[in-house]
Amino acid sequence: MSSFSYSSTSFVTQTLIPSPTKFQFSFISLPIIIDHHHQRWTLSNLGNNLRPSGDFPVHCNYLDSPNQQNATRFLYSFFREFGLNEKETEFILEQNPSLTLTAFDSIRSRVFLLESVGLKGAELYRLIIKCPDVLTAEQIHPFLHFVLNNLQGRIEPAQIKRLFSASEPRFLVGFDQKVTMLLSHGVPEEKIGHILNNINLLKAMCLKSVKEIDRTISFLSRFGGIDIIVRRPMILNFDLDRQLIPRVEFLKEISGGDEEATGTLLRKLPAILSYSLEHIKGHVELLRSFGGLTDPQIFKIFLVFPNVISASKERKLRPRIEFLKQCGLNSDEIFKFLTKAPLFLGLSFEYNLVHKIVFLVKIGYGYRNKELTVALGAVTRTSCDNLQKVIELFFSYGFSSPDILSMSKKHPQILQYSYSSLQEKMEYLIEGMGREVGELLAFPAFLGYKLDDRIKHRYEVKRKVIGEGMSLNKLLSVSADRFSVEKKKKSYSRLTD
Repeated sequence: MSSFSYSSTSFVTQTLIPSPTKFQFSFISLPIIIDHHHQRWTLSNLGNNLRPSGDFPVHCNYLDSPNQQNATRFLYSFFREFGLNEKETEFILEQNPSLTLTAFDSIRSRVFLLESVGLKGAELYRLIIKCPDVLTAEQIHPFLHFVLNNLQGRIEPAQIKRLFSASEPRFLVGFDQKVTMLLSHGVPEEKIGHILNNINLLKAMCLKSVKEIDRTISFLSRFGGIDIIVRRPMILNFDLDRQLIPRVEFLKEISGGDEEATGTLLRKLPAILSYSLEHIKGHVELLRSFGGLTDPQIFKIFLVFPNVISASKERKLRPRIEFLKQCGLNSDEIFKFLTKAPLFLGLSFEYNLVHKIVFLVKIGYGYRNKELTVALGAVTRTSCDNLQKVIELFFSYGFSSPDILSMSKKHPQILQYSYSSLQEKMEYLIEGMGREVGELLAFPAFLGYKLDDRIKHRYEVKRKVIGEGMSLNKLLSVSADRFSVEKKKKSYSRLTD
């Protein structure tokens, strides 16, 4: 029970102090006469039987209770275990005074939960200094329990720390409902951790209502929905009305209104929605105005090579299109080239393309002509190192630069094949089939067929029927169905003879 003491002071207005506390009340000791009619008392005559029937003014001095002082000592000792010095502890208590009024067991329990989700040692130390209310805010307790029990700790500690550092505890309310809703929309349970660890939890979950998140998923479901979100979780960070819808609608517009094709593009590269509408429009406008391409052509290029959206307009797109123009290609030819060799837009000119152009020019290609672009389109699919080894391999088998030029004009792909694969086929041609390597000059496409499934198989079948002098072209270029029919006819003919 609170104790009272009396001394002579002036009247002041009553002050309210949180309990449990110790109060020191002081009253004036002037001889005030009790007059029941006017409700006046003489305090000096009331003694220990002070029981006024109405409110009266007191002066109240707040004194720390023993319990509160003990709690503060416990906190200093407790925080010292985390490496906090006295000044840092004082700062924490100043930032969150309710710590001294919170049961010590409650604080200890909160720290245990924080450690259980992976926030330990220095990370927890820094978090407490920055956000002292993580130890007392009531909204944090159910959040941590949900992460531990329902999500089985799938959210990474760094992600939780970022959330606590950036968010007010009140925004954690309803987090469990939003996660449950994602699962109900078809997010695989084994992927929920991946999604939550790759989004801005504050933007994507805490600051959005359940209804907003539901609208976003419903809109994206027309184009691939959950698959898009699983592959690019950060899409959930964006505002549906101001960001996602305008971007999707613009892509749909250049597709000619083809929602299915737009969905195909989004599924191929969900990250395209990470680019601003202005960025996407800028790329489209450059391809329109400088490349002379139509919207359907541009969309087709996007479908073939969605990462064109990530290529710099001024450092890559404009110089590459200018190069193709200098090689004599018109707008339709530029379109055909880019759909066949889209990597041309993404590769480094200085560290990749220029070296390949040098190799091609050395074997006889003219500089900046249409034939060069055909060969260049083929070698965009291989490395500089492999291209050099392929050319050296042909030289080692006796081919000259004009020979390589002639073969590559007939079958440009020979420059992009793996040199080790080419070597195996050339060895089999000479040793396994007993043929001359010079036959490749007439039929370089031989090097493009699979060695075991096509070349060896057909050669063994045909050798039994017509001997070893068969044409390489006829042996390999016949379709699988026709070859099978001819094989059956020959077998039947032998049986009837």
